[in-house]
Amino acid sequence: MHPHIRKQSEPIKIDFYLLAIKLHYDKNKFFGQTEFDQAESFVYLDQPDDIVQWGIENPVSGYHILIERNLLKKIAREYSFTHYTNHEALFITKEEEKIITDLFQKAFKEYHRSDPFSKDIVVSYASLILSYIQQFYKRQFESRKELYNKTVAGFYENLEHFYDNETAEIQIPNVSYFAELAHLSANYFGDLVKHFTGHSPQEHIHQYMIQIAKNKLRNTTLSVSEVAYSLGFEYPSYFTTFFKKETGISPTVFRNQ
Repeated sequence: MHPHIRKQSEPIKIDFYLLAIKLHYDKNKFFGQTEFDQAESFVYLDQPDDIVQWGIENPVSGYHILIERNLLKKIAREYSFTHYTNHEALFITKEEEKIITDLFQKAFKEYHRSDPFSKDIVVSYASLILSYIQQFYKRQFESRKELYNKTVAGFYENLEHFYDNETAEIQIPNVSYFAELAHLSANYFGDLVKHFTGHSPQEHIHQYMIQIAKNKLRNTTLSVSEVAYSLGFEYPSYFTTFFKKETGISPTVFRNQ
């Protein structure tokens, strides 16, 4: 640990990107590790407007890059994991650690050149690290397959329960609602569901809504407007547009068929 590093901080809002790797972290602190993670290191990203705070009790080692928002904003937008929380960190294998650490070291070496360092080169290293992180998260999903299969099954159950309780009369269900039930951020939840099913949570929600709508149009005497309200649509015209987009025909045409 650097001798001059601040060991504690109250919550502060940052205005830059913080890309970091922690080596031999304190496992007594929770960063999202599970029983399926055997790693000694993890990588995470904080972004502008995030609220961060810390309290360091034991020595830590690793690297971090702080980059002004305009230099990395366009690149960071390409990756959904930039909106994961710190409790959804990437726990890396030894081989992955070598790859990531090597890139941090090269960026560090460029930053400490005797001549003025190149911002473009440092940002390029950061961009390459983000690319590797994207791939390594896919590996982490697979290593947690047993756990996340239960998460996906729970999503289906919660989706059915949502309509069983007729809470959809209040509003149409969204991804954030189901992510909160799974205690995950919307982006992390969305990525893992798509990883294991091939479809995003939003697509699953829409497919399920269409299934219910078809059943009601086929088997009840409810008007199209009543079906729309029962699914949570505030305006029947929105339901008609949604149904036609998903099926290619209007609710009225479907019923008549």
